[in-house]
Amino acid sequence: MIVATWITFCACRSLARVLLFPSSSNSPPSFWETLASVVSSTGTMGNSCVCREDSDLEDHHHGSIRVTRGQARSSRPRDPVRPPRRGRGPHEPRRKKQNVDGLVLDTLAVIRTLVDNDQDPPYSMITLHEMAETDDGWLEVVQSLIRVIPLDDPLGPAVITLLLDECPLPTKDALQKLSDMLSLSSAVAQQDALNPAKHRNTTAVLGCLAEKLAGTVLIFNPSANKAHPTVMLFALIALEKFSQTSENKLTVSESCISNRLAVLESWAEHSDYLKRQVGFCSQWSLDNLFLQEGRQFTYEKVNLININAMLNSNDVSEYLKISPTGLEARCDASSFESVRCTFCVDSGVWYYEVTVITSGVMQIGWATKDSKFLNHEGYGIGDDEYSCAYDGCRQLIWYNARSKPHSHPCWKEGDAIGFLLDLSKKQMIFYLNGHQLPPEKQVFSSATSGFFAAASFMSYQQCEFNFGAKPFRHPPSVKFSTFNDFASLLPSEKIILPRHRRLALLKQVSIRDNCCTLCCDVMADTELRPCGHGGMCMECALQLETCPLCRQDIQTRVRLIAHVS
Repeated sequence: MIVATWITFCACRSLARVLLFPSSSNSPPSFWETLASVVSSTGTMGNSCVCREDSDLEDHHHGSIRVTRGQARSSRPRDPVRPPRRGRGPHEPRRKKQNVDGLVLDTLAVIRTLVDNDQDPPYSMITLHEMAETDDGWLEVVQSLIRVIPLDDPLGPAVITLLLDECPLPTKDALQKLSDMLSLSSAVAQQDALNPAKHRNTTAVLGCLAEKLAGTVLIFNPSANKAHPTVMLFALIALEKFSQTSENKLTVSESCISNRLAVLESWAEHSDYLKRQVGFCSQWSLDNLFLQEGRQFTYEKVNLININAMLNSNDVSEYLKISPTGLEARCDASSFESVRCTFCVDSGVWYYEVTVITSGVMQIGWATKDSKFLNHEGYGIGDDEYSCAYDGCRQLIWYNARSKPHSHPCWKEGDAIGFLLDLSKKQMIFYLNGHQLPPEKQVFSSATSGFFAAASFMSYQQCEFNFGAKPFRHPPSVKFSTFNDFASLLPSEKIILPRHRRLALLKQVSIRDNCCTLCCDVMADTELRPCGHGGMCMECALQLETCPLCRQDIQTRVRLIAHVS
């Protein structure tokens, strides 16, 4: 079980060491001897991180990528919860320092209300960002996040990621001080055993730092039944993020973590939705990261005979985790990840259901072939004129990046959300445990066909889809069709390969010199005007609004005279 995690991360050639969770007293001495030898030999293992004193890119982690999409309709791209950051003007005085715990709790309270593109960031968030501009301020903010974020708030871990993601990168001295302040040892962890929120928040902080700073991670996690499932979950997520470098991944794998995860994998279908998340992440890690010798991959043994429609694993970024059944998805990244199903409809009445595994921000509903999703800029389902989404956390309906409140209570783990699409009446109806909302019709002013079931996920969110392969929990009273009854997939199309196997297959693919540089399939025969750039097929060119090379607006697309090579 995930109860002992030794993490060391490199900060400008300096290692800060943090003992996250203690090992049990019966841990093999040989492991600690190995651990000591590896730690002593790490040196500058991994890439050097970029800290404030070494870079002018102080806190532009996302700034450079949030301007392209928003210019089409707004000066600011919309993030599901991240408001646009407003810096202090040259003559504007620094805001008076306030109680940092109160500012963190104020931010947590107000974050779910930030739904308008034109809203300024809340005062509390601006103040926290200003405090974090110094080492002492950054440390104070981090300590407060660990100290006061409650265990039961569904947006708690996401707010930790949100605040740290927008703060300046810490210096190596700040990281060393953080390590000293945390001072997490076996004795300290035992004293705090009754405070799982502190451990959960600590792992969330370290996971966020792992996405920013390259370094080394060493772990050991023997069995300890007292560990809270949420602590185990976020410790595992932190390990995943630290294992993004090959050195870290090798070190973690050598610690026998796969044996511990093999036990937790059995929780993937647990009735306790928190344990179910642990099981999902454990299974995903065993399939994709920490491979166990002799273990059969889940996709090789899962029964998909009766599944004819699933989530399209070929239509998502690498940050979205999809189960081997193709019906469950989870996001643990800081981006807003989206996915569509493999089947689209043009006429009739259709219904599907989603079981909420986590109760945070997700936008779930319907999207079309014309919908465009930009994960790093916060655009997902309901953020263009070709999609509409239900948000049960913030109690909103989303269309064209604008929202309106609905009357359902906030969703909770285990709730069943129903989605009815009536293309004859041109309306969508959303249900919460069988209770329906008034029909939504605005999307049909822009789209009337080619609808997919679709969803977008904020950090640490997960849900399960039912396209009709099993009975619905709350079927509507009207007559409807299901995707599973009408869709079809070849056996090869149902396979969701682990990442390493997918990459291995891609390396074997031979691409012709004259293939489209975007799809790598059809011959490149199209030129964009007026810029004149080419190297793509007409099908791909029609999906672009700006040239991928020069970012100039596309006015026309010209198919060149094809020749046989």
